[in-house]
Amino acid sequence: MRIPKITLRKEWVLLLLLAAGVPPLQAQVTNLGELVVTPGTQFSIVNDFNNTATATFINDGEAFIYAHFNNDGNVDFTSGESGYTRFEGTAVQQLSGGNISYFYDVLFSNGANDTASFELNSEISIENEANFYEGIVESSSNGLVIFENNATHTNTYDRSHVNGEVQKNGNTDFEFPIGDKQLYRYAAISAPHSNSDIFTGKYYFENSNTTYPHVNRTGIVELIDDAEYWTINRDSGNSAIMVTLSWNSATTPEAITALPLEDHLHIVRWDTASGLWVDEGGVVDDINNTITTLVEVETFGVFTLARVKSESLLPDDVVAYNAVSPNGNGKNDYFLIDNIQNLPNNHVEVFNRWGVKVFMTKDYNTNGNVFNGYSNTKSTFNTENLLPTGTYFYVISYDHISNGKTERVKKSGYLYLSTD
Repeated sequence: MRIPKITLRKEWVLLLLLAAGVPPLQAQVTNLGELVVTPGTQFSIVNDFNNTATATFINDGEAFIYAHFNNDGNVDFTSGESGYTRFEGTAVQQLSGGNISYFYDVLFSNGANDTASFELNSEISIENEANFYEGIVESSSNGLVIFENNATHTNTYDRSHVNGEVQKNGNTDFEFPIGDKQLYRYAAISAPHSNSDIFTGKYYFENSNTTYPHVNRTGIVELIDDAEYWTINRDSGNSAIMVTLSWNSATTPEAITALPLEDHLHIVRWDTASGLWVDEGGVVDDINNTITTLVEVETFGVFTLARVKSESLLPDDVVAYNAVSPNGNGKNDYFLIDNIQNLPNNHVEVFNRWGVKVFMTKDYNTNGNVFNGYSNTKSTFNTENLLPTGTYFYVISYDHISNGKTERVKKSGYLYLSTD
C-alpha cells in the first residue's frame, strides 16, 4: 500500500493523533511516508513525533514541536524556502534519531529544567538562525549542533545555549553558543579562508590542570586560568584563524582579570608537541570582556586565559625562550619563539661563541624549519650531527606594522644548547 503524501495548504493547526483510542499523553505521531508543510502553513504536534527510516518531513512553513522529536529518516526544507521549526515544550524534550535533521530557522523555548530542557542525542543542522530564547540544549556524545555557512544565533545567555560541542561550517566568522553548568561562555573565530573549512568548539567549566599540567608552561606565562578552558579544533581544511575567548566574573578567577589587563591578559594554548602551555598573545576588549589572538592560530586544541610577564614581550608579542635540549622528551626540543610564524619577513640566525653562524632561516617555525640543535650551514658544520653543548647567540628580526608604517624589529640574546 502506497503511503499518501500529506500537504497542508491552509493556515491552520493540525493535530495528528495516529494512535487511535490512546490517551493524548501517551500518543505518538508516526510519519511513515512524506509530510510536507508548505509556505504560509502552520503545523503543530502536541505528542511525540517519530519520523521513521522510510519517511520524509519537509518544513517550508512553521512547525510547532511540543514533545519529543525523533528522526531516523529525512528531515529537511526546500532550497529557497525558509521553514521555521519551533521546539516549545513544557517538559524536557528529547531530540534523537540516527539521521541528521536539517532546519532553516529553529527556536528553542522551554523553561522546564534549569540544567537542560533539551536533550540532544542526534545531529541537527541550522541553515539560517537559531533563537535560544529559553532552555539549555544538552548535547551528548552522539549529539551535535551544526551551523552552516552564514548561520547565526540570537538570545544566548546562561539559561539558553549549547552544553556540548558545536560545529561551524564555511568561511564566515562565528561565535560558538557554548557553555557549561548553566554558564554561557562563548568562544569565537575569525573567518576561515575556505567554504569547506569545519571548526568545532566546546567550553568546560573545570580546571584543565589535571590533564594539562599548569607547571608545564613557557617562561612568559605567569598564571593560568584554573577554573575553565575551551577546545577549538579544525576538523576540515587548512585555514589559520584568530581565536577570541570571553571572560566573566562568575567563572574567571580574579587573579586572571586583575588590572592592568593590557599586555598582561593573554590567550594560551596547550601545545601537544612540546607538552607545554604556550602564549598566543591577545588584544583585550574590556568593554565586551573578550580577548583576541594577535596573529592567526595554525595549531588547535585546548585554549584558556592566562597572565603573562609583560616585560618579556617584543612588539607583536614575540617571545624567545633561551633553552634547547633536543633529547626527544617533548620539552624544549627546539628553539621556541612564540608568535613569530605569521609575521612578515622574519629571519632567525644562531651563532656559536666564536661568532660562526651555525643556523639561519627565513619564515621561522613553519614547515618544521626550526633550530633543534643541528646546523644548516653545510660549509662549516656537519649537518648530520648535533652541535656541542654550550652557549650560543641568536638574532631575530621581523617587520612590525603599526599605523600603516613598517618598522624592522631586531632582537638578540643568548641561547643555551644542551645535547649531552
